[in-house]
Amino acid sequence: MTGDQLITLAVLAAVVAALVWDKVRADVVALVGAAVLLISGAVRPIEVQGAFASPAIIALASLFVIAYAMELSGLLDAAIRRGVALCQRIGAAGLWLLIGLCGAASAFLNNTPIVVMSAPVVRDVAQRLGLSPKRYLMPLSYVAVLGGCITLIGTSTNLLVNDMASVAGQPRFGIFEIAPVGLAIALAGAAYLFFLSGPLIAKSDREGAVDAEALHSHAPDVHHAQLGSPDLFSEGHALVPWKAALSVTVFAAVIALAAFSVAPIAAAAFAGAVLLIILRVITADQAYQGLRPEILMLIAGMVVLGIALEETGLAGDATRTLVGSLDGLQPLWALILLYGATLLLTELLSNATVAVLVTPMAVALAEALGVSPRPFIVAVMMAGSAAFATPFGYQTNVLVYQIGGYSYMDFIRVGLPLNLVTWATAVIAIPYFFPF
Repeated sequence: MTGDQLITLAVLAAVVAALVWDKVRADVVALVGAAVLLISGAVRPIEVQGAFASPAIIALASLFVIAYAMELSGLLDAAIRRGVALCQRIGAAGLWLLIGLCGAASAFLNNTPIVVMSAPVVRDVAQRLGLSPKRYLMPLSYVAVLGGCITLIGTSTNLLVNDMASVAGQPRFGIFEIAPVGLAIALAGAAYLFFLSGPLIAKSDREGAVDAEALHSHAPDVHHAQLGSPDLFSEGHALVPWKAALSVTVFAAVIALAAFSVAPIAAAAFAGAVLLIILRVITADQAYQGLRPEILMLIAGMVVLGIALEETGLAGDATRTLVGSLDGLQPLWALILLYGATLLLTELLSNATVAVLVTPMAVALAEALGVSPRPFIVAVMMAGSAAFATPFGYQTNVLVYQIGGYSYMDFIRVGLPLNLVTWATAVIAIPYFFPF
């Protein structure tokens, strides 16, 4: 091995170990790794610059600003108030309808603020109806995660996988290109949660009052850079109709421009965010507050690591080893194994880490098997987000873990079967919509 390969491998091992140990913020870990690679010469300054200016970073930052403008306009608070009134009229069915609406919104907006605002509502309405909040809070988080799988902008994982696949020479995905697969997975997961999760959640051995202030307490510092602080989204905002109308119009225009390939999602979202500032829907200071730099820096740092793996040849070596071990395997079995491996890694590591590590391997594996890389990339997108078996597999799980008073075993009991349901659905849907 060359010196650069040894340094990159050591940094990779240290980053993964630090993320598993989880005593240091994930964004700090990623940035330290990037700094070591830059100082050592394993990556060049121009490559680091490219990572921080990648389309995924620009798109995410801009979408965060647009989403925060919608929040400040009072639009989301007004929608939730309507949901509360509906739940009080039609009972438990209203709670499920509210959960479904949160899942639909998560296809286009960051799911963390959606769950932060909705979780106390779901809890309080359930209690008023004499129902256990535990029955609904965990499905709320899971449905929000499933909703994020439907579009390219539904989760940062999809954008980052798209970015890494582009680095590996693959064409970029359209904003709704993965929607058929994401919808199939989301519907299968939602059906499981509606019909089968109740008895599993009822087995919880933790009872008692839920602290009304739990949402504002500090979460366990797991994947903290993905979670961020819920305080940013926890304040109520009075509805300002003209701001709400403009922010929704700009957001719809961004989606339309990207969906019809008029402009890349990064360009459309950036223009939309700037337009909202110019129109004074959101001030420049507020826009900076909504950027959530901890997520952006985590992704940028992990992209630098991905570039180092590619440039030093480590990714190629690992892929050749993987392909050799799967030599002669049918593409469908290779897809099943890739999804399972990605899912396992996602339960242990951050989504950004998994996207960086697995996406280049997925592309190379498909090329070695002589089939289209598209289905393998989609598998990484889906498995990179759909992690349900631990409270810490995704940031929204941490939030409901606190406010719902769940035990760790509750997530294993409910989330592990959900992992299997979504895995089975994915390996059926992906080859159908993205043939080998």
